Amino acid sequence: MSSVFGSARTTSGFGGLTQTSSAGTVQDMANDPTLANPPEDSVSDICFSPQAEFLSVASWDKKVRIYEVSPQGQSRGVALYDHQAPVLSTHWSLDGTKVASGGCDNAVRVFDMQSQQAQQVGQHESSVRCVRFVAAGPSDTPILASAGWDKKLHYWDLRTPNPVSTIALPERAYSMDTSKQLLVVATAERHILAINLSNPGAVAKTLQSSLKFQTRVVSCWPAGDGFAVGSIEGRCGIQYVDDTQAKNKNFSFKCHRQTPNPSKNEVDIYAVNAISFHPQEGTFCTAGADGSLTFWDKDSRHRLKGYPQLGCTIPATAFNRDGSIFAYAQSYDWSKGHSYNNKDIPHTVRFHQTKAEEVKAKPKRR
Repeated sequence: MSSVFGSARTTSGFGGLTQTSSAGTVQDMANDPTLANPPEDSVSDICFSPQAEFLSVASWDKKVRIYEVSPQGQSRGVALYDHQAPVLSTHWSLDGTKVASGGCDNAVRVFDMQSQQAQQVGQHESSVRCVRFVAAGPSDTPILASAGWDKKLHYWDLRTPNPVSTIALPERAYSMDTSKQLLVVATAERHILAINLSNPGAVAKTLQSSLKFQTRVVSCWPAGDGFAVGSIEGRCGIQYVDDTQAKNKNFSFKCHRQTPNPSKNEVDIYAVNAISFHPQEGTFCTAGADGSLTFWDKDSRHRLKGYPQLGCTIPATAFNRDGSIFAYAQSYDWSKGHSYNNKDIPHTVRFHQTKAEEVKAKPKRR
């Protein structure tokens, strides 16, 4: 397609139990199409439009690229816009007409798909780590939320230059996600803030991550009553916002741990970089610094399918709007510092056509 850009075994326990699952191979993923004309530096975030088959890709090369993706995973570049420093987050508006981004230039920018123009709509005092479009207040007003390393959560009305509301965070923002009326912000020191978007200016509940080590990612599931959190210590936690549900349903499990030499009984532990929920089934995939992917069903506490290390760390993942395509970035995630970022590491995104055995929820037990 033409473009505007130019020419080992995985150790995991789910809920304290070892579950049988379907094991995938590297060969199963070998034919996944690769992004056409990818970024020139590490991919930091990816996001599909909720209304059409478009994917936005944020990168350390200071750019956000937008691609059209076919049902077979073929892609072509359709737009590109710049930040003045590495871009850390990207997200689509609910109506699919705009793309937001935030980065190390402290700026929040929005690209309009119709006019093909980008503008700065917000400013933080430090790097902007996460952006999310939300429907807030009694009338579900579309606004843009941004959270940064300045320990601030700002809400932006795109028609005005100043934030319409601000929440002080207990620490630097590391990850943020939303579903229905739930907005969750995860910060340093394992703080998690849950916000009911019917009253976006107030924090509904302040939680502590169920995991004992630094939070890497938080992701809300489609029902909007809870979230999954991943840590640098190869663990994933399932947390409900409601206290009654939390008491009965919260749990955590090990993932993204490799045993390079089983005879020595040694385990290498990797960060959970990304958690993406299937938009229809509510199942999810975790991706890690070990370069592996695993699909899970939280309700049955079952590992659906796991894929081994694919040769490169995976910093970001996303399902398209109907869950038929799973996109995963293959790029350096900076988990081992600057010295490990060499020219042989790819900076790309691959597209995997999902199968029922990967994403179909298990029947509920009676």
